[in-house]
Amino acid sequence: MRILSSSVGRKILMSITGQLLIIFILIHLIGNSTIFFGPNGINAYAEHLHSLPPLVWAFRLFMLAAIAVHIAYGVTLTLENKAANPGAYAVKRNLKASFASENMIWTGLLVLCFIGYHLLQFTIHGTPDVVVGLDSANRPDVFRMVVTSFGNALISLAYMFAMLMLFLHLSHGIPSFLQTMGWNNEKTIPAFGTGGKVISAILMLAYISIPAVILAGLLKL
Repeated sequence: MRILSSSVGRKILMSITGQLLIIFILIHLIGNSTIFFGPNGINAYAEHLHSLPPLVWAFRLFMLAAIAVHIAYGVTLTLENKAANPGAYAVKRNLKASFASENMIWTGLLVLCFIGYHLLQFTIHGTPDVVVGLDSANRPDVFRMVVTSFGNALISLAYMFAMLMLFLHLSHGIPSFLQTMGWNNEKTIPAFGTGGKVISAILMLAYISIPAVILAGLLKL
C-alpha cells in the first residue's frame, strides 16, 4: 500500500492509532471509576462485560492490533528520523523539544511493559497478588481483587509510575497528532501544547486516584 511506503503515511497511521488508544484509555478509565461506587459498582460492571464475551474479545483484539501498529511505526519513524538527522526528532521543526518529545520511544516502551503486566495481573490473573473469587451476588469480585492488589504499596507505586510515563507520552503525542494531521500551526502550537498537557494530566491523576484512595484506606474491604 502506498500509505505504508511513505514517511507521511506512516506518521498518519501512527497518529490515528495513537488517538484510538486515547479513546480506549478514556473508556477504560470510566469503567475503572465504577470502583468508587463500591463492590456493587465495579462488580456489576465486570459482570456486564463478562456477559458480552464476543464483543469484548473483538474489542481487545482490535486494540491490540492498534497498539502493534502504533509501536511498529513509532519505532520505525524514530530510527528513520535519527538516521536522517542524528540527535533530533523531525517534529522539532515545529514543536519545541522537551523531555517528553525526546523520550517518546522510551516512555512508550515503558507503558507497553506496564500493559503486559496489567493484562497478566487483572485479565489473566497470573500474578501472586491477585485474589480471584465471587461476591455475595455470585459476580466476579473485582472490587476485592483490585483493593487487595493496590493495598500493596509497591504495586500501587509501580502503577503510579506507569501513569506518569503515560502522561509524558500523551503530553507530546496529543499535539503531535494535531500537527501530523495538519490541524496545527505556529499560532495554535502553544494552545494545543498546553491542552495536550492538561488532558494528559487529568487522565494521569484520575487513574492514580484509584490506588491512592486504596492506600489511604478510603476504599477498603
